[in-house]
Amino acid sequence: MADFTLKDLEKRIRERAKASADVSYTRKLLDRGVAYCAKKLGEEAVETVLAAANEDDRHLTGEAADLLFHLLVVLHARGISLAEVEAVLAERQRQSGLEEKASRPRG
Repeated sequence: MADFTLKDLEKRIRERAKASADVSYTRKLLDRGVAYCAKKLGEEAVETVLAAANEDDRHLTGEAADLLFHLLVVLHARGISLAEVEAVLAERQRQSGLEEKASRPRG
């Protein structure tokens, strides 16, 4: 699966979103709403941070995979595509990270 991409994962999430919650974890998440999906994303973010701090590469890669999955589920739940996120990242590449961060509205 070396050629597996985030676009492949996004496609899989779209497919699994059409399945029954009896057989699809993705559908089960989506049925509970955006706020629940966001909560699960937050939990995975914390688990990823803890795995990174523990310096266990195998654990970190597993948690990073969970984090990316749950992020794409949240994006799907909100009707936002990976391509839209990639477009923002591409736009940000036109300036340094420090310049880009300084240009963001504070709030």
